[in-house]
Amino acid sequence: MHENRRLAPHRRIVITSLGAITAHGAGAEELWQRVRGGEVAIRPLREFAVAGLPAAIGGEILGAPRPKYDYLAPLGLTDPEPAIDYALIAAEEAMAGAGLGVLEEGAAPRPDALPAHRWGVAFGSCNSGIHSAEKAVRRAVDAGRTVGADELGLGDDRHLLLVSPQFCAEALSSAFGLKGPVLSVNTACASSAHALAHAVEQIRAGRADAMLVGGSDALSEMAYYGFNSVESLSSRPARPYSRDRDGLSLGAGAGMMVLTSAEVAAAAGAPIIAEVLGYGMSADGYHATAPHPQGAGAARAIRAAIDSAGLTPADVPYINGHGTGTPKNDSAESNAVRAALGDAAQDVVLSSTKSMIGHLLGAAGAVEAIVTILGLRDQTVPPTAGFAETDPACGLDPAPNTGRALPMRVAASNNFAFAGANACVVYGRADASTITGKTYGEAGATVHADADIVGESDATAAGGQARAGDVADEVVVTGIGALMGGAGDTEQLWAAWQSGTVPAESHNGLRLARVSGDPGATIPAKQRRRMDRLGQLAVATSEQALTAAGLTADERVGVVLGTGVGPMSSISRFFEPTVTGGPLQGNPAIFPNTVFNAAAGQVAMVLGAKGPTSTLTAGHAAGAAALGTAFDLLRAGRADAVLCTGADELSPYALDAYRGAGPFTGRHGRDFRLAEGSVTLLLERAGAARERGATPLAVLAGYATTCDALGIARWDPRGHGVERAMREALAAAGVEPAELTAVWTAAAGLPAVDGPERRAVDRLGLSANCARHEPKRVLGDPIGAGAQLAAALAVTAWAHGGVQGPVLVNGSSLGGTHTSFVLRPPAAAPLAS
Repeated sequence: MHENRRLAPHRRIVITSLGAITAHGAGAEELWQRVRGGEVAIRPLREFAVAGLPAAIGGEILGAPRPKYDYLAPLGLTDPEPAIDYALIAAEEAMAGAGLGVLEEGAAPRPDALPAHRWGVAFGSCNSGIHSAEKAVRRAVDAGRTVGADELGLGDDRHLLLVSPQFCAEALSSAFGLKGPVLSVNTACASSAHALAHAVEQIRAGRADAMLVGGSDALSEMAYYGFNSVESLSSRPARPYSRDRDGLSLGAGAGMMVLTSAEVAAAAGAPIIAEVLGYGMSADGYHATAPHPQGAGAARAIRAAIDSAGLTPADVPYINGHGTGTPKNDSAESNAVRAALGDAAQDVVLSSTKSMIGHLLGAAGAVEAIVTILGLRDQTVPPTAGFAETDPACGLDPAPNTGRALPMRVAASNNFAFAGANACVVYGRADASTITGKTYGEAGATVHADADIVGESDATAAGGQARAGDVADEVVVTGIGALMGGAGDTEQLWAAWQSGTVPAESHNGLRLARVSGDPGATIPAKQRRRMDRLGQLAVATSEQALTAAGLTADERVGVVLGTGVGPMSSISRFFEPTVTGGPLQGNPAIFPNTVFNAAAGQVAMVLGAKGPTSTLTAGHAAGAAALGTAFDLLRAGRADAVLCTGADELSPYALDAYRGAGPFTGRHGRDFRLAEGSVTLLLERAGAARERGATPLAVLAGYATTCDALGIARWDPRGHGVERAMREALAAAGVEPAELTAVWTAAAGLPAVDGPERRAVDRLGLSANCARHEPKRVLGDPIGAGAQLAAALAVTAWAHGGVQGPVLVNGSSLGGTHTSFVLRPPAAAPLAS
């Protein structure tokens, strides 16, 4: 499956500003000065209560300010969501210092500003607005409503609009008027590191010129109860890498930064703090919570990051470690560093920021990146606080208790997560000895954007960072799997679409189409024992897709999953007993499935796909976002194939949230039907498919993502955002609107969103023979699987004698984020030799 990969042109990505809020207070500089001094901010909790736990300590943010952007008033709410507040506060600092402005539509061009549609957002979180969900459940209990198996009784609680990870990303987009790609990433504790990697690819591909990137998480009862249930919490501040370590400490906060290309920074005269030299992603495929004991998966991510930066292990003197303080994680990470760096590991410093501010879950990658970058700036490695005695199982230099000066031009940051999702990012210093120009901070190095910053950019082709002038491989579809309603495969799905009749049930004002039968019937009992329904759906369709393509998963096969509502059945099954019975009722067998990326991890574990893995949560556009992310990973040579799944289940919690949101029931929702299901497309590099003799079913020719930037749960009624997504996707694919044979729309029977899309399609200039299909209005809206559903039907239509020609597929969130992509039959775009 391996050949010399021809890749997309390399585009240098730089960081122009930072923003943070943590237990050390507001401000990236405040965070750095306290961390470099070894100050521990993990203390007994004061404002956040978790009664009944022996480890009621954490990196708590006390007296946090409110952000300038008011996301509550338009929703008629007054009770803020801390995770959104933190993200906005950190973003305010990052945007203020970026040296790049945002040009509104129609404004006169300025050299120091970019048009709004050239700015994007990539946001990572583990729990996002779960704090609001917890309060909604408790309000329901206090009001005497029943919390049970069939219905949670949340009622019309609009605070549920603050729960979705995508809504936080869209709040960031709206706060600053950013109308380019908007992504929300939920790979647990690797979320914001993955968000940064996806942002890099957006800029390299030319879909955006600048991205606001980072992550946020607040303290939550579920996190405390969950980590307590798996015996991972320490009753004292965490002591990573130390022999006497006994668990982690949780923390709260956010980190945000602005990424742009070096040429854009130069043109704007923006400050450059550091360069993103490379990144690596992998899946352990080993266990839901425990890392591979030898760190095999993590080592692959570290090696990929170093290789993609064009460096050798000896070039990396410092790694800001994942360093949670749990016995298994710290020793596994140390083994991974040794495996990745070889003999050079004996000279590397591996320290943990979590020892001072706690584990910030999905925000950890961004906040620890900020510490790493400022350490590069000041040529100082931060310490591991609380270190007592060397553990031979770890054995690397942790910079015990005291930071120290260390000459370094390069540093890396590790983040590993539940479900075996791994990430490593390599950063380069803006070196004052070779470049001059603007300064970041009083102690900052100066930069001149006309000069090279770090490393040899023209040599960074390994692992997917291509040399200038290289040509990217095409991306093809070679297998499809489907479970939706009564359909157990793609042919049955096609038959249901053709018949136009799908059985549906009524459920307290909602119309539903559930998957009939057992989605996990083909999964061995030992493997499915602790899998939830979402995981079973994803594994079942991924296995179908692999079988259809004749492919066996391995380390060059990745997993990218899109889910709109995530594992809500597992979240409610874990949290409900604690509401009525106390924190000790948290079930450790259920907790691992409460993270959004659990299903992707199950796919990796069951099927052996150990390449890059990520989970996208862009609401009803989640599957489309996942397809775009998988496309980017393949075009960058990060994998030979990617299982790209859209999946959602209809849990009582999810149904209560839809009932309470308003537009889905009553007169406005009379034509809307929710569907449960999973659809997987196996995407491959055309060269890899050709090498193994596979027959492509379709070519994924290009895609684009845009945002209306109007706020949480709001669309542009004119449809200008979705029109931009369609036109940009067509341009990326080299297809004129008049060449399209069909448009597969995102219409689902909701006038407020269907109307703008219809008006946008009308403006494209389609031929009279171009068909318009609305699969979700016939088969139901499968939330995060909508784009995969449309793509599967489009490809199957060609196989059944339909018009052969390019088609456009749309996916839109309910907050105005739109992803469109173009599929072409292989005959219309033959594989180049």
